[in-house]
Amino acid sequence: MNFYLLIALLLFGYMTVWYVVGLILKRNDVADIAWGLGFVIFCWISLFISEITVRGILVSALVTVWGVRLASHIYLRNRNKPEDYRYQTWRNEWKNFYLRSYLQIYLLQGLFLYFIALPFLFINKSAVSGITILDIVGILIWFIGFYFESVGDSQLKQFVSNPENKGKIMDQGLWRYSRHPNYFGEVTQWWGIFIIALSVPFGYLTVIGPLTITILILFISGIPLLEKKREGRVDWEKYKKQTSIFFPLPPKK
Repeated sequence: MNFYLLIALLLFGYMTVWYVVGLILKRNDVADIAWGLGFVIFCWISLFISEITVRGILVSALVTVWGVRLASHIYLRNRNKPEDYRYQTWRNEWKNFYLRSYLQIYLLQGLFLYFIALPFLFINKSAVSGITILDIVGILIWFIGFYFESVGDSQLKQFVSNPENKGKIMDQGLWRYSRHPNYFGEVTQWWGIFIIALSVPFGYLTVIGPLTITILILFISGIPLLEKKREGRVDWEKYKKQTSIFFPLPPKK
């Protein structure tokens, strides 16, 4: 069977299993955990069913670090709490909820996962070995992204866990330079993986991967939802005027 078709079919089954888990637990925010773990699982599957190379092992390790950290972060954040507010809203608003949630939350997310995964799928499918300057540049970019995402999440977690900060806007640490440093980090990591993919034949075609995650976060499901949730607050509007929305920049006076 064709490599890319096999990955697509396995991914369909993977997201369907998580849909069933969501039904049993009565919370669709498990899809957020499935997101990070899905990249890890399919990165290693694609590596083991292909010719294993140093580049493939290296990229699979990077994806694993990213995916496991993200999934565990989301699990710990949601543990012993009600379903995430976004999914609760959809649960209350959608007609034909069960069908729509299967299609729009799980299968659609699986489709996005597939597109974003294309750089490492190309890397793992390729038999080209050896490390190039593009690999080194891509790895460095990935580490910059990982720093912003992991440190940004950690700083926010510490801020929220302090009762004295209840109701306040996080504007410290990396959040002083970007309103969404963790999202900046996530996008940057996938551009790093794409740079590595340029070392393999036709790797440039996988630009659809980082473009997909960039568009999702900047314009659809990431930043817009959070910005809308906070709009109208005086402290938030002041923070918006001073702080870059995405790229880390010095605060405006």
